[in-house]
Amino acid sequence: MNVFVTGHRGYIGVHLVELLKAAGHQVTGCDVGLFDGTEWDPCVRPDREISKDVRKLTLQELEGHDCVMHLAAISNDPMGELNADITYSVNRDASIQIAKLSKQAGVPRYLFSGSCSVYGAGQKMDLEEDDPLAPLTAYAKSKIETEEAVSKLADDDFSPAYLRNATAYGYSPMLRVDLVVNNLLGSALSYGEIRIMSDGTPWRPLIHCRDIARAFVAFAEAPRDAIHNRAVNIGGNRENFQVKDVADNVQRLIPDAKISYTGEVGADPRNYRVKFDLLNKTLPDFKLQYDLASGMDELHRAMVDHKFGKADFESDQFIRLRTLRKRMNLLES
Repeated sequence: MNVFVTGHRGYIGVHLVELLKAAGHQVTGCDVGLFDGTEWDPCVRPDREISKDVRKLTLQELEGHDCVMHLAAISNDPMGELNADITYSVNRDASIQIAKLSKQAGVPRYLFSGSCSVYGAGQKMDLEEDDPLAPLTAYAKSKIETEEAVSKLADDDFSPAYLRNATAYGYSPMLRVDLVVNNLLGSALSYGEIRIMSDGTPWRPLIHCRDIARAFVAFAEAPRDAIHNRAVNIGGNRENFQVKDVADNVQRLIPDAKISYTGEVGADPRNYRVKFDLLNKTLPDFKLQYDLASGMDELHRAMVDHKFGKADFESDQFIRLRTLRKRMNLLES
């Protein structure tokens, strides 16, 4: 299979390239390089690389591929709020345009990297795909608006699917510490203090970044009828946690670290617990490789091996928002 991956140099994308190549697929990657130079470990490269803003992709560059996996995005809520216009341009408008170009190019399958953040302030617990959506940020709104627009393109020859990923965490060669699990673990290693910026009560569905990449591979290889034009929550029913539960897991690994509630963000309105029954029904052979405990164990070992500390935690290298602020001109041009 010839696979086109956008955002292949990202936190999840580097895992995806490695998995696709290990499975024998040919991989073309496209990435604008916003976070070049922030690598933690060496990354597996695709067979062909295009260094380009995804908003400028052409029909010819997509021709000859069997699947487009679209991961490139302004990749979380705080980054999305930095400039809402750019967020909509990259996350929504480009995603829709790439889907249209993929269809014109004869690409039969288009996999979109969505988010469980579309549930926002959930109206109930254990949210399913057909429950009301309550996106609270430009990032979340861009994801659901893309789903709505791309679904209209679906037909007998063009099969999109939308992976609503749980909140990512865990080890990646392109490490991030601006994600809740990674952040709390990094804080403990850096300061001996697990700093929770909310009151610790919001629920989050969590998933290891490599398991998200594995889900993309599984969707690419799945029977068409199983996934055609479907939005599917990606995660595990047992992997819903409150932020305070994550802090307890950090303390399990670093017993001397103290838990502190800084309260600087107040009550977090993003509060959602998610059900993943449809994923289990749609792809019954797909199972998560990580639970929160094993994923945190792996990341903790890697951070200790790398001698991760205060200088790393406070640097720009692992905080995407800080790097993005410095490189906004690449997106505004």
